[in-house]
Amino acid sequence: EKRTMTLIEKNGYHDSVYINAAKIFQGIHTEKRKDRILVRYGDDSVSPMLTFKDEYSQRVSYELAFNALKYQDLLEEILLDSCVYPCQSIPDELTSLLVVMLYDLQDRKFQAREIFEEEPVAEVRKIEGYLHSFRTKLAAALARCRIKHDALSIEYILPETIRKQEQRASALPLCVWINTYKISLQDVFRDLEKKGFTRVETVSDFDRYTYCVDQHCHDVLVFPSSLKEELLNLDLFADCKLLLQ
Repeated sequence: EKRTMTLIEKNGYHDSVYINAAKIFQGIHTEKRKDRILVRYGDDSVSPMLTFKDEYSQRVSYELAFNALKYQDLLEEILLDSCVYPCQSIPDELTSLLVVMLYDLQDRKFQAREIFEEEPVAEVRKIEGYLHSFRTKLAAALARCRIKHDALSIEYILPETIRKQEQRASALPLCVWINTYKISLQDVFRDLEKKGFTRVETVSDFDRYTYCVDQHCHDVLVFPSSLKEELLNLDLFADCKLLLQ
């Protein structure tokens, strides 16, 4: 189970995740001044209906939307510089989906996504095919942006204040709440041990696959921040037996 979920994360997501991420992004994207609008996002006056298959789908949908928001200026610049946007066959209502899927495509180094066995969503497949057909131009536009900003990766294009905030946040240990309505502490300890995790006394004892129990709240576990992705792919999280605080 864990291996399957990790594979999905590396090779793209289900169509429904892109649709939900696009709906979220539509409601949170940065509105430009009228005299500066080059990319149009259609009408967002109606609150979108979001339907998530499970907690994992909800998490990755929001992560994808907020990553697109974080890099909105860069993604718009790539679309414009590559002449991929505007496109007569793509209405303004699908621009959010275009931006969200472009972020994911560049995050996968412009490699094709694996197609999963589910009901395909026509809009997702349309945007995916369109982006895929221009992936060489898009990759070239991204390279030009990095050269212009003298950036090793897109993270270095972000303002320094945001980068410092992210660095501080990523260095903080992860606090995880045990959902005792669904599982006991001892069962969590046993499950984590089977997965190769070792319980230590304090944060100062942290090594790679280690964790400790919070000294003040015994149904809270603390993990090294570097383990976030691996933790969220555990069955314990998918089943909502552990919850990230």
